[in-house]
Amino acid sequence: MTIKEVEEKTGLSRSNIRFYEKENLISPGRNPQNGYRDYSSNDVDTIKKIAYLRTLDISLEEIRKIIAGESSLYNVVKKQKSILTKQIDDMENARSLCEQMLKCRDISFAKLDVETYVPDLSGHWAQHRSALKIDSVSFIYLWGGTLTWGILTVLCLLAALLSLPQLPERIPVQWSHGQASSLVNRGFILVYPLACIILRFLIRPFIWRWLQLRVNTAFGDVLADYISNYLCFIALSVELFTLLFVAGLVQHVTIIIVADTVVLIGVLVMGWKTLLERNLL
Repeated sequence: MTIKEVEEKTGLSRSNIRFYEKENLISPGRNPQNGYRDYSSNDVDTIKKIAYLRTLDISLEEIRKIIAGESSLYNVVKKQKSILTKQIDDMENARSLCEQMLKCRDISFAKLDVETYVPDLSGHWAQHRSALKIDSVSFIYLWGGTLTWGILTVLCLLAALLSLPQLPERIPVQWSHGQASSLVNRGFILVYPLACIILRFLIRPFIWRWLQLRVNTAFGDVLADYISNYLCFIALSVELFTLLFVAGLVQHVTIIIVADTVVLIGVLVMGWKTLLERNLL
C-alpha cells in the first residue's frame, strides 16, 4: 500500500511515518512496477505500535531494542511505569507545597521560611535531587551558557574581520600531510562566525530533539547547549588554525583536534566530579 493509505490506516502524518523509516524501525518494500515504497499490513501494525509506545514517552532506542528482541516489552513498560509514577509523585508533592504557600496571601521571597513547608531539608533535597542536578553541573552549564557562546562567536567574528585584509586571495579549508588540499576565496573566513550563529539557533534544536528521543534525559537542554557550544569552539579552532597555517606557523591540524578533545573531556570530567561530590549520581 502507498504512504497515503498508511496515513489513513494509522491516523499518523507522513512525516512521522518517514521518520520511523529513516530510523530503520520499519523497512517497507518497493513496488517493482514503479519503484515506490510498498507498505505491508505488518508495517502498518508496527508503525501503530511504535507511535503508541512513543505516547508513553518510551525512547526510540528502547523501542529499537524491543523490536530487535534485545529488551522485553514487559520490562521496558515496567521501568517506564516507575519513571512516570516518580514524576507524578514529584508533581503532586510540588502542587501540594504550592497550595500550602498560597494560603498565605502576603507571601514574599523575603518572608519565605522554607522549614515551615519542609521540616526535613536534607530529605527534601534528596527526594528532589533530579531537579537539582542541573544546578550542580556548573562547569557543563557554564560551558553551554549563552555568555560562552557569545564569547566564541565574537572571537570568531573579530578574528575574521581583523585577518581578512591581510589574507591571500585563496585560503585553505582542507589539509593533507601538512599541505593545503582545497582552497576557497578568502571571504570564506566569515563563514566561521556565521556557523556559530547557525549552530546555536538552527542546529541546537535538532540536537535537543535527538537527545530527547534517544536518551529521555533531564539534562537535555544543558547537553544540547554544551554540544552546540563545543561545535562553535571547533569552528573557532579551525578558523585559528587556518590563519596560523596561512602565516606558516603550523602545518598539522592534529594539534587542534587534540586540544579540542582535551577541553571537551576536561569540562565533562569536572562536571562529573561535581555530581559525584554532591552525591547526585
